[in-house]
Amino acid sequence: MRATRFWLATIGLFVLPAGPGPAMAADAGVAPTRKIDHVDDYHGLKVADPYRWLEHDSAETQAWVQAQNAATRALLDAVPQRAALARHLAQIWNYPKETPPAVRGGRAFWRHNDGLQNQAVLCWAPQGDSKCRVLFDPNRAAGDGTVSLQSFSPSDDGKLLGYALASGGSDWNEIHVRDVDSGTDRPDVLQWVKFSNIAWHPTGSGFWYARYDAPKPGETLTGVNKFQKVCFHTLGTPQSADEVVHQNPSQPEWGFGVEVSDDGRWWLLSTWRGAESRNGLDVRAIAGHTLGPNRQLTRGFGGAFEVAGVRDGQLYLRSDWGAPRGRLLAVDLSSGATIDTEQPPGPLPQGWRQVQAEADSTLSMAVLAGQGIVVSRLVEASHQLAYVDYQGKPLPAPTFPRLGSVAGLSGHAGDPNLFFGYVDFLAPARVLHANLDQRALTVRFDAKHGLPAGRYATQLRYATSKDGTKVPVFVTARRDLPRDGTAPAYLYGYGGFSVEMTPFYKPDLHAWVEAGGVLAVAVLRGGAEFGEAWHDAGKLDKKQNVFDDFMAVAELLGREKWTSPKRLAIAGGSNGGLLVGACLAQRPELFGAALPAVGVMDMLRYHLFTIGWAWVPEYGSSADPKAFQWLYKYSPLHNLKAGAAYPATLVLTGDHDDRVVPAHSFKFAAALQAAQGGPAPIRIRIETRAGHGAGKPTAKLIDEATDRLIFLVQQFGLQLPEAWR
Repeated sequence: MRATRFWLATIGLFVLPAGPGPAMAADAGVAPTRKIDHVDDYHGLKVADPYRWLEHDSAETQAWVQAQNAATRALLDAVPQRAALARHLAQIWNYPKETPPAVRGGRAFWRHNDGLQNQAVLCWAPQGDSKCRVLFDPNRAAGDGTVSLQSFSPSDDGKLLGYALASGGSDWNEIHVRDVDSGTDRPDVLQWVKFSNIAWHPTGSGFWYARYDAPKPGETLTGVNKFQKVCFHTLGTPQSADEVVHQNPSQPEWGFGVEVSDDGRWWLLSTWRGAESRNGLDVRAIAGHTLGPNRQLTRGFGGAFEVAGVRDGQLYLRSDWGAPRGRLLAVDLSSGATIDTEQPPGPLPQGWRQVQAEADSTLSMAVLAGQGIVVSRLVEASHQLAYVDYQGKPLPAPTFPRLGSVAGLSGHAGDPNLFFGYVDFLAPARVLHANLDQRALTVRFDAKHGLPAGRYATQLRYATSKDGTKVPVFVTARRDLPRDGTAPAYLYGYGGFSVEMTPFYKPDLHAWVEAGGVLAVAVLRGGAEFGEAWHDAGKLDKKQNVFDDFMAVAELLGREKWTSPKRLAIAGGSNGGLLVGACLAQRPELFGAALPAVGVMDMLRYHLFTIGWAWVPEYGSSADPKAFQWLYKYSPLHNLKAGAAYPATLVLTGDHDDRVVPAHSFKFAAALQAAQGGPAPIRIRIETRAGHGAGKPTAKLIDEATDRLIFLVQQFGLQLPEAWR
């Protein structure tokens, strides 16, 4: 023991057991999963797939799910401290939550959760009033809270609201239309919507959205989604009458998003190809109820072009074309020049101009607001806001916060009111209101919740990866935490798809840090924190860099005595689940526990299910002989070694996950259980009526978080603080 029990209880640290190491729970074992004799031929190499049958939703698969969940419950429910942990997590979760408002027609629309509501309600109020008038309560749609509000979009006059619902965690959405004043729904109901926004016609007569054809019977959650099309729905008409405005039958993997400029004059179409961070951009003039001829602003997929807004016929864009860390561009919409992004970047054509050049920091977001443009730049993986004019020169601005994350940046050209959320590792998001004309920043909403900064702190440390690259990692812990290697640590990462890993707050990790644990969040290659070059260095044949970065951070935490390998848990979801699976397969001795969630574990077959084909630009496909070589080398499912001692592992997935289908986790858990040669348990937790994560009800979030943490408490031999018991 490094201190007296009294001192530990006083500052709330996990109580560690006596002796040289953690108390590892012995695994009573689970029944071996049946294997079949199935072999695939990949470019002349025979690869066995003995758990292929788990890809099918058969009676045998359902029985396997029930048996696995029973074994997991037997392990976790046997921990006497679980009930106390669940109560404490519910207390921490019980704080109000709000999002920045979207303002249309003098009305503000936002989400609000009182604390433990399963789903946030949708609020509205006249602009300037922050008192919630409940417009839609998804908690009334399903008793178990599994119907969620995925997105919403008010019409320009603020009198109508289009909103999309999802059930059971599925990515499939159903769009409804609500009259704001009466609070009642119109008869319009649109189905088979996925990966779509709602873009209103300026007159409010209808809206544009994107959909797929209805899946075949039995393939709703597993069938491949291709041939997306943009449709226009006229209010009061059946979906069958919707006009197909845009599609490309020769390009089944292209998808589309529509935006309408604030002045109602321009229709903007973004074309995406799979999960690439690059896109094409087209524009059409809106003339009454018709669209003018299409003008292609960009050709090819050589860069990202994100709309910041339109003012006086000038379209402002954030782009990384010719500028990996991003720059601001403007294009005169009355000109006719097109940029061929597949060609090497050169001088901008006539009608295009550079508003702000590439800088050392990464341009993350831009939105027109007030008399200029508000930009968010990433500096050491934290957002910093600035206000510039339409020539890119600084304007007087409020004093914006630093060293955290900005979300929901909401503004309009000519309107001085800017709203955004701001969060760090110690406290949940506040909603801030900036009056750009008055250079004033006020707090619209503050949960007044979190860890006190006087007792806890976040440091930015740097690990050195295998190839010498410096990898940042945020480390959050008590200021007086003894650096002797005995504290338990929770290392989280993602590393892919240009996703920014910036500061965030989660109630379960609040509890972890409050109880004396260390939270480490790695900023890995594959993300967008240092521009597109940072992303490119962590994808395709360079994906191994991401795993090397993560393992270098794990080694840093041990070297600097934040923790030790036997007390280090690694966690991540989706692409981050792949990260955890690959790292535990490659270096199991580095970790004491692993929590891979909804992970992409079978890198040879991921592209054959639902939207998996869209990830080929990020990973490559096993159908390509070259890509097969690198995929096969790191695919978690295919790199487990029989008899190796793997860390205690709790695999997590949802039975309604139609993004990363649960068969990934099923097969990986079965293979890891069969390969395990050490004493640590391998379990899988399969949530019912839940999907990839979006829209999961609060009750399920708390229950899952309790299981994750109690698994670590059990495997590391920890005791909860006295105050929690």
